[in-house]
This record gives sequence, structure tokens and C-alpha cells, in this order.
Amino acid sequence: MYRIESQRLGMRELKKEDETSLYEFMKDISVMYAWEHGFSHEEVQKWIDDNQKRYKNCGYGYFALIEKSSGKVIGTMGPLLEMINGKEVIGIGYILNKDYWGKGYATEGARACAEYCFNVLKAQEIVCDIRPQNKRSIRVAESIGMKLVGEFVKIYQGKEMPHLIFKLSKDEWTKE
Repeated sequence: MYRIESQRLGMRELKKEDETSLYEFMKDISVMYAWEHGFSHEEVQKWIDDNQKRYKNCGYGYFALIEKSSGKVIGTMGPLLEMINGKEVIGIGYILNKDYWGKGYATEGARACAEYCFNVLKAQEIVCDIRPQNKRSIRVAESIGMKLVGEFVKIYQGKEMPHLIFKLSKDEWTKE
């Protein structure tokens, strides 16, 4: 049922029916501040559509993040094929409903994603690109062993958005 799993979490492909659950937290600017706006219903549906295209093209993308004990969608998380500074890399992305912050879910899920990237996707390194002000996401990346290695600028809706690049190699992961 789940593509990626940890003790408390399961990740599965997003479905159209997840739109209401995703909108519940993606409408919140404090959750989506990296995009500098809360998402509309249409933008959430496009998010689902874009990730379903990712599943077809490369086999993975942001997944629905499920709290196993309740069966509730509490976020969206997963491995991503990204272009950073002209290089294609495998990254990890995570967005959690604010009601679930501070419970260790982001770190637990990110660790499960890293394991999936190294063991299933056979990645030699993975990255997270994070807005410099996002201290919570930076702590998650660091807690799974990622190190700050640089920065780059993403263009989103015509706007330049600085990001930090955190990286973890398979060798560093296996030494953890």
C-alpha cells in the first residue's frame, strides 16, 4: 500500500481525492511561505496533477504523507528529481500540516525518504533545497546528516527565490 514507510508514517501516490486534505494546510501561508503564498484549490489540484506526471516520468515525486494511527493525510513528502545549478539531482521535499509540527514527523519521514533514495533509487547523493529563513526545514535536513554545501536561486512565477543546498552522500549515510 505504501511506497515508503516508517514506524508512524506511510507515503503513497497522491490521488485527486487528496485535494481537500492537502488544501487544508497548503492554503496556509505560514506552511507554504517558501512559495510566498498559500495555495488555491486550483493550485493544489495542479500540485497533484504535476506529481502524478512525475510518477509516470520517473516513478516518484511528492507523495501523500499518512499518519498510520489515524489514516489522515498530514503532509506531502517524497524524493524529487530536480535541476539545481544546471545539474539533475535527487532531492527530498517535505511539507507538513502545521498541526503536526514539532512531533518528529518531518525528520522521521525525511529519514525514510533518504533510505528509499539510497536503497531503492540507488542515488549516490541526495539534496534538500531550503529557503534560508526556514529554520525548521534546515533542522530536519541537518538531523538526517545533511550538510550545507551551497546556494542557488529558483525562479518561481517570475520571482527570484534564494535557496540553500544541503547534501548527503550515500557513504555519509551508511556511516551514520
